[in-house]
Amino acid sequence: MLANRVTRRTALSIAALAVGAVALSGCAGENASAAGDGKTLSIDYATYNPLSLVLKEKGWLDAAAKEQGVTVEWIQSAGSNKANEALRADAVQVGSTAGSAALLARSNGSPIKTISLYSQPEWAALVVNKDSKITTPADLKGKSVAATKGTDPYFFLLQTLEEAGLSEKDITLQNVQHADGRTALANGSVDAWSGLDPIMAAAEQDGAKLFHRNLDYNTYGALNARADFIEESPELAQLVVDSYEKTREWAVANPDETADILAEVAGLESEVAQTVINERSNLDVDTVPGESFTKVLGNIAPTLVASGDVSKQETVDEALATLVDDQFATKADAKNISGE
Repeated sequence: MLANRVTRRTALSIAALAVGAVALSGCAGENASAAGDGKTLSIDYATYNPLSLVLKEKGWLDAAAKEQGVTVEWIQSAGSNKANEALRADAVQVGSTAGSAALLARSNGSPIKTISLYSQPEWAALVVNKDSKITTPADLKGKSVAATKGTDPYFFLLQTLEEAGLSEKDITLQNVQHADGRTALANGSVDAWSGLDPIMAAAEQDGAKLFHRNLDYNTYGALNARADFIEESPELAQLVVDSYEKTREWAVANPDETADILAEVAGLESEVAQTVINERSNLDVDTVPGESFTKVLGNIAPTLVASGDVSKQETVDEALATLVDDQFATKADAKNISGE
């Protein structure tokens, strides 16, 4: 049994997955002021980042921070775009996104640094209903497609369209949050959806089809921190990264319980969570954001410009050159964090 958990095994609740967006809009100002007194660390958790769910459940960061007189405040992110909004607003000091989303945010002036990696997942794919006639990316021409701008599934879609000789102009893009994209697909409001796990895995269990997958178009899971937080509280930043390293090691050694935690928080059936953790979440990853990370982002950089999300290539290049701060991941040590 998991500690401090109310048992529930229900079908995926779309409203529950979207609640983070509401929470952020209502508490950004309060979180920013709380962070200013040096006694509160605001950090996100998200169903697309299973390590954050485990870390929150186990309480390792909370206990370690308490020893330094710091209270941890957990805020849910509904998607990379929402995590980036919270980071920019100083509603959180540390937030988890896809690597592509981190690069986009920094290219557009957000004061963030990628301080660690938490996964190398295959979490995005193109999805249709089981009776759809769409079988290839080329079939998307003239069709309506749901995606969340500023996230890996959106950039997955753009790269896939380009590979098929198409562009965003050849489709009707419905820019909605991930959970709403699944709903739109299910009720026929769109022809396809560029999905994100674990919502995508739940849709697949309900009969939806992943008709196009490409691991190379998925970017890393990136743990990002505000530059001012890093400068003012380096010891606390190291504590976060050490806590994530402890969590990563534990999750790799305990995939079944990690899946249980994901299932509980996201309202997933156990087999869906098992698919996400065991088949599509690579948690056994080098957490230092090094050359492999920047190479993947370098590949996606032209897409950010071509889509109009960034004004010019030079801006993306500068952002990529200054995005990474690996000092904490390089020194990460799980043994610095107590707990079983």
